[in-house]
Amino acid sequence: MFAGRAGSAAAPHLGGAGKGRFSVGELYGFSKKSKPMVSMPEVCERSSARARGNEAAKGRGSDAGILAGQILEAARRLMERRRLELFLREVNLSITDTVADQTNMPYRNLGKSGLRVSCLGLGTWVTFGSQISDEMAENLVTIAYDNGVNLFDTAEIYASGRAEVTLGNIMKKKGWRRSSFVVTTKIYWGGQAETERGLSRKHIVEGLRASLSRLQMEYVDIVFANRSDLNTPMEGLSVPGRVEGRSGYSSGLRSLVWCDLCVSEVVRAMTFVIDQGMAMYWGTSRWSAMEIMEAYSVARQFNLIPPVCEQAEYHYFQRDKVEVQLPELYHKIGVGAMTWSPLACGLITGKYSDGVPDTSRAALKGYQWLKEKVQSEEGRRQMEKARELHLLADRLGCTPAQLAIAWCLRSEGVSAVLLGVSSAEQLLENLGSIRVLSLMTPQMVFEIDSLLGNRPHSKKETRT
Repeated sequence: MFAGRAGSAAAPHLGGAGKGRFSVGELYGFSKKSKPMVSMPEVCERSSARARGNEAAKGRGSDAGILAGQILEAARRLMERRRLELFLREVNLSITDTVADQTNMPYRNLGKSGLRVSCLGLGTWVTFGSQISDEMAENLVTIAYDNGVNLFDTAEIYASGRAEVTLGNIMKKKGWRRSSFVVTTKIYWGGQAETERGLSRKHIVEGLRASLSRLQMEYVDIVFANRSDLNTPMEGLSVPGRVEGRSGYSSGLRSLVWCDLCVSEVVRAMTFVIDQGMAMYWGTSRWSAMEIMEAYSVARQFNLIPPVCEQAEYHYFQRDKVEVQLPELYHKIGVGAMTWSPLACGLITGKYSDGVPDTSRAALKGYQWLKEKVQSEEGRRQMEKARELHLLADRLGCTPAQLAIAWCLRSEGVSAVLLGVSSAEQLLENLGSIRVLSLMTPQMVFEIDSLLGNRPHSKKETRT
């Protein structure tokens, strides 16, 4: 159950009182560079200053509050770790035998579900079944798995299904326990026929069955509705009925007379595939916050299964949805965020500074849209901002890609960031972003925000 993975060094064991070998940073989960805790008199003094409206003291108090929150969360994790150690000791096992300890890969809950996923996942868009060879794909999956990655994402549309075939062949060849990794796929476009695309019950069920066949698996862990479908009703249809003793038809978008037959087709179909054992959870991809909330409301009203996660694009230049809209959904209904394109299709790395390389994604057939984006005025402005952040990465002793991925991971509600790589060197570099995560202090995030100049504001901040 706790078999290790190749190529990983075991983390130090947490000994008894006075014998532990963890550093302060490891024990409490924050950087040693963080501001030291203030004494109680100082805390009281700052509280009084805030009451008097001293803005400078308010800023310092805010930093202290963030640090206190970090310490409380780290203390909770440490307590849980010690409880787990005691539990495992009773059955002659050690926590150092776990993948998390051997690889130092952080794991997070997917939204507020119980599913634990690695904070970094491996995506297959563009690469698998298309840009790279099957041998390279196998090498990437192996490196990722050996370094603690347990999340692998694909879709029926990627390389017209070949990405799923490639991933399925690799997993079958490796013979890893199916319970040790998470596979996600997305349903929306599975073929040219009118009934082979969209989010009808027919295509969700048949499309997922086809995906499972290509993956050679009995189930996927998460099936995503890959963009919303205007041709499929979300709320249902107006039907004859009796409302407060009056006969007639319901009217208005939010005042429909609901019945079991006209509930959201998408939510009902997703509940069906989960009940049939074809998937464990379902989520959304490229849906608006309103659409996600609507799906949740339908599920709760009719005792169906709600979505647990939204897949969204997120990087330095695409921020509003993940930083403003999704955190609100996370707190209200527990929907987490699985983000993709942390490097903005390579724009952030600087690979397009001197044009479009022949080996880059923007040079591939069918990706003219990316080439146009890179060569646009907006693209040039973004690359100029990225160059400023390269200097910051040099100062921190990391690469621009590692800084960008760590910046994504620091965002509230982000369960995992999906990586898209075409070489082992790129993958190992991106995995190194975990070491940079501890540097994402409030001060560092503020410095990055200042360079970018595009920090979105919540409704509450706007009102203030």
